[in-house]
Amino acid sequence: MTATTVIGDLIGSRVSGDRRALHARFERALDEVNEQLSPPTPMRITVGDEYQGVFASLGDALTASLAVRLALLPEGDIRHGIGRGEVQVLGTSPRVEDGPGWWAARAAIERVQEAEGKAATRTLRTAYVADLSSQGPGPGPASDEPLVNASLLLRDELVTALSERSLSVLRGLLAGQTQRDLADELGISPSAVSQRVRADGLGTILAAHELMGGLS
Repeated sequence: MTATTVIGDLIGSRVSGDRRALHARFERALDEVNEQLSPPTPMRITVGDEYQGVFASLGDALTASLAVRLALLPEGDIRHGIGRGEVQVLGTSPRVEDGPGWWAARAAIERVQEAEGKAATRTLRTAYVADLSSQGPGPGPASDEPLVNASLLLRDELVTALSERSLSVLRGLLAGQTQRDLADELGISPSAVSQRVRADGLGTILAAHELMGGLS
């Protein structure tokens, strides 16, 4: 089947002040996204600090990558490789999958690692690679690759720059809370929340998130 594969890698957990607590948050984040999006292959930690999962759509995979990252920031961070292509089930006990979709996701996460070493792209945490062989002629996931990666580059730049308070506001807005609800929860005025939304580009992140979440 053609699907969207996600590979995530927790960054720097070995030097975390409380690695056990960070991993507990990591596991909760994956459980929450699995419950919200019901991916065909639920996200699960595989070896060490890496996790994997398979989603029915590119939009769901992009939504998941942001949700997991926001759950860990600012104490931890995560890089994601997202791949679109054929996924083959090689075994069921335990479930083992392989194929071009997985290879594309691995190539994408390697692209992130390479970008982190360059000044212009050091804030990139998510990349997308589409397997060209799985797409027929005409528009499709592969032809969207440059546009998706441009959006991810800008999204990650904005998210990386957020303060802890702004991250809290963004999480709340993504969860459907109003600015007034967040003001009461954080003990600040609604005006302060509104100013933070404008100054830190939170509205832009939300608008882009909604558009990207609709990708098939």
